[in-house]
Amino acid sequence: MANPPGPFDRGHTDDLLTFLAASPTPYHAVATATARLEEAGFKQVAETDAWDGTSGGKFVTRGGAVIAWYVPSGAHPHTPFRIVGAHTDSPNLRVKPRPDMGNSGWRQVAVEVYGGPLLNSWLDRDLGLAGRISLRDGSERLVDIDRPLLRVPQLAIHLDRSVTAEGLKLDKQRHMQPIWGLGDDVHEGDLLGFVEDEYGLERRSITGWDLMTYSVEPPAYLGRDRDLVAGPRMDNLLSVHAGTAALAEVSGRAGADALPCIPVFAAFDHEENGSQSDTGADGPLLGGVLERSVFARGGSYEDRARAFAGTVCLSSDTGHAVHPNYAERHDPTHHPRANGGPILKVNVNNRYATDGSGRAVFAAACEKAGVPFQSFVSNNAMPCGTTIGPITAARHGIRTVDIGAAILSMHSARELCGADDPYLLANALTAFLEG
Repeated sequence: MANPPGPFDRGHTDDLLTFLAASPTPYHAVATATARLEEAGFKQVAETDAWDGTSGGKFVTRGGAVIAWYVPSGAHPHTPFRIVGAHTDSPNLRVKPRPDMGNSGWRQVAVEVYGGPLLNSWLDRDLGLAGRISLRDGSERLVDIDRPLLRVPQLAIHLDRSVTAEGLKLDKQRHMQPIWGLGDDVHEGDLLGFVEDEYGLERRSITGWDLMTYSVEPPAYLGRDRDLVAGPRMDNLLSVHAGTAALAEVSGRAGADALPCIPVFAAFDHEENGSQSDTGADGPLLGGVLERSVFARGGSYEDRARAFAGTVCLSSDTGHAVHPNYAERHDPTHHPRANGGPILKVNVNNRYATDGSGRAVFAAACEKAGVPFQSFVSNNAMPCGTTIGPITAARHGIRTVDIGAAILSMHSARELCGADDPYLLANALTAFLEG
């Protein structure tokens, strides 16, 4: 496929691999994205500070969520927003409050299943450990032990012949606890003590933690012609990476101060378990940021209402490419293909927020960017997933359109997409943010 006329080409996909590797957790994804925004001239503002109405790029972080926006110098209090929404979290195995356990001479780490992972994809993989820790002095820091540390071993077929006939059946509690060493003596504090030693911290200095496992196998190009990408957490860091790049690109152009809208990038946590948290799309974070931006520029409630009425959000999340081994699971007239461009996600029961007017907005952005797009609709006999799109539309009264890149193996420890689709998506998002 020839490169589109936009700013992003295969180099964008090269950079996606770097982004994925640097972002094993939602907290790391936020740190990686904001470092790029700061390089593009954005400045962090604290939620606890009074905000001013100055123009330029700004961002707010809260845990595993980030909202960034660019205020053109000519913006009015009622200027509408153009929002790209995404999420930073992915299904995985997360460390429990009392992590130290063992059985039959094996040392193990107690984990809880987060979201809806394909459990079999986590078996027999070398896993690292990463996340956020809180220290006794009140500070927080990110940790990442990026080496083979844990493993969830599968039972040998000789001990379960029924696997061949009946398929693999996994119990989340009994079968998903990883091993990380040998020994009969298990002591409380072993895992946290190990993390403290790794980072040169005093023992018992960690008082809180949000730790999770991840596959340490790096993302990579795949296939005869290297036209595919295999990697972790594409759902939905592929969109986080694209949204970050698109906002930085739009804000850095010579005509940025003449934009007819305020471009926004919002990446939330906890989409995989319902978005109901202070950092989720169903929380108050986005609405609070948008309202404060209006009021900081001298706006009234009337200005806020006018701005929201003219606002459009693209909820960008990965969707399903047609699977060659299970094509019958897809709608027979909707078979999104890898490297065919981003997909427009439609469900008349509002599992996706797209309607006809929203389609027109996305089609215009793709046409402007010279990017092809496809449509996805679920097979009528299959249940349909959902996204932050309907939540955003209902909570804020904002017109929302669900889109994304088509992938295979969604919710696996390692997913697959076309190598052209990341930059095609980023070009479409860029054209959309320009208004």
